[in-house]
Amino acid sequence: MTTGVRVWGDGPRDLLMLHCSLAQGAAWKGVAGCLPGGLRLTAPDIVGHGTGPAHDPVRDLHDQCYEAVLPHLPPARFDAVGHSFGATLALRLALEMPDRVRSLTLIEPVLFAAARGSGTFSPHRSGQAGRGRAASGDDRLAATRDFLKHWGSGAKFDDLPAHQRAYMAARIHLIDASDPALFDDSAGLVPRLAQVAAPTLLMAGGNCLPVITAILDRMQAEIPHTTRSSIPGAGHMAPITHAAPVAAAIADHLARVSP
Repeated sequence: MTTGVRVWGDGPRDLLMLHCSLAQGAAWKGVAGCLPGGLRLTAPDIVGHGTGPAHDPVRDLHDQCYEAVLPHLPPARFDAVGHSFGATLALRLALEMPDRVRSLTLIEPVLFAAARGSGTFSPHRSGQAGRGRAASGDDRLAATRDFLKHWGSGAKFDDLPAHQRAYMAARIHLIDASDPALFDDSAGLVPRLAQVAAPTLLMAGGNCLPVITAILDRMQAEIPHTTRSSIPGAGHMAPITHAAPVAAAIADHLARVSP
């Protein structure tokens, strides 16, 4: 395993898997184990996560993450799969290199700017569920606890293993660092949704937050070729809590797109 990237399978079809905030590439292990053979899955750690590149607080986080993903792209055409913040990166790849991205799977993409005008969007960061600034120590723990109430797996923060709590709390500042991309669309993704050429699967947990439904409604209305899937009983962390049905939906999508 190359530092900062997990790889499962040996091809011949390549998938790039981009994880959510406060996680790392290994978060795709469950989904990878449920996908059919004939695939090679590449899951890099994004900036500030796992053993990925360090975060530069001066630069736009989305720009940094996008640039850091590029060296891990499969050599030829590939299918892009992203979850949450990772889904916004996968969307950016599909827009920037339509000749390379064969298909696109977006699992609960948190591109809040796409929900603007829907009634579920708040222009104030503190008004979006589970968001808030963190300084250090107890403040970081409290901010992480609050964030996970809305965007976690359903498990109570204090019941998680100590190392997992520490890992997430140490990175909670990256949630605020993502604001320009997610709320203000610093990468200019929303105006270009109609330019997505890749067949796109839009996936959400059956118990997703209303803002996710609004985001997917916007994407379904504007991205030319979309399929929508809901994972019954799942919340935001469906790739971890419901790996088998998520993998089944991805596999079905891949089967409809020529290699």
